Amino acid sequence: MEENLIEKQIAEEQILVRITGQDRPGLTASVMGILSKYDAKILDIGQADIHSTLSLGILIRIDEIHSGQVMKELLFKATELGVNIGFAPITDDEYEAWVGRQGKNRYILTLIGRSLSARQIEAATKVIAQQGLNIDSILRLSGRMSLRDQSKKVRACIEFSLRGEPVSRSDMQGELMHLSSEMAFDFSLQRDDMYRRSRRLICFDMDSTLIQTECIDELAERAGVGAQVRAITESAMRGEIDFKESFTRRVGLLKGLDVSVMRDIAEHLPITEGVDRMMSVLKRCGYKIAILSGGFTYFGEYLQRRYGIDYVYANELEIDEQGKLTGRYVGDVVDGHRKAELLKLIAQVEKVNLAQTIAVGDGANDLPMLSEAGLGIAFHAKPRVVANAKQSINTIGLDGVLYFLGFKDSYLGEQGKF
Repeated sequence: MEENLIEKQIAEEQILVRITGQDRPGLTASVMGILSKYDAKILDIGQADIHSTLSLGILIRIDEIHSGQVMKELLFKATELGVNIGFAPITDDEYEAWVGRQGKNRYILTLIGRSLSARQIEAATKVIAQQGLNIDSILRLSGRMSLRDQSKKVRACIEFSLRGEPVSRSDMQGELMHLSSEMAFDFSLQRDDMYRRSRRLICFDMDSTLIQTECIDELAERAGVGAQVRAITESAMRGEIDFKESFTRRVGLLKGLDVSVMRDIAEHLPITEGVDRMMSVLKRCGYKIAILSGGFTYFGEYLQRRYGIDYVYANELEIDEQGKLTGRYVGDVVDGHRKAELLKLIAQVEKVNLAQTIAVGDGANDLPMLSEAGLGIAFHAKPRVVANAKQSINTIGLDGVLYFLGFKDSYLGEQGKF
């Protein structure tokens, strides 16, 4: 009987403490001061702050003798601080069931747009619910939007942390793809594992990705064969004709063009929105960066010097002794198959797991490297590419890639502002 009395005296229980109200400095410290006085164990803690409104949850384990006093003191402190507080008992069985669920797979769903409405978020969260996934947390990655200053390039990004395994990941991907096209938002669905959190190598297509033009089209305009070359380019990007064949035909039309034209085009390349910001962040964070392009080395090397890019693989135009293009190229063509090979080769040289690689492109010849990379992103891409890529960005600039990597605007200081 004496033993039972001792067991009863040291029995412990779980209490979930919920605090909501206006956030202020020192609130968490005040709460922890009370809990520490009674040697409460913290089993879980989480906090969200929306427009200076706090929502704080603390799951504690404490002996039954002091639990009433703890709740009483917390209630007084909440009144003093002007916040609301509530308590809920959690049984041992409920706690163990919760612990058991933590071993399940997790996914990250990222939504991006110039703005995100309740209608768009409703549609995405319905898909989450239909797939049997639970939303553990919601995080805003984009900066706060000014209501007065409309001159900045506005964008919105929300990240959902999901627990569980979807009923059908392919169906979930397909439904989100349909919604993104219909409702004008971008998304990324990634397994939340160690590789997602440690990407190290990013490979970009150049033409219509890093720059808002096709360099071969620019050269063709100067050579007076713009219409013919554009027609071949568009057909190749749609995957209607073999890239190598189309490339050979297009280069042949450039015969006789003076090399000085290339210099002038390079100095006036239209850089894609968000590239400056994205490159600055990637370099500061130690990413290895590569251009894998079906375009030309001359323009790739110009971008390499401008941004400190680590690798450039593209096609080299043959130039004669008079400084004119011969209508031929030197070496093997960098086509879709070659891009995928180069991605794997660079990853091997840099000792990076393929799951840690990223590829970004817009054309059919980018599909092999998009599917090979750990994270393949179609950027303002052709319909066929969007349909086959798992992630796409169509609504904002290329710095949207940073959101898919989990960067918050607030992480980036002055560089992170719109």
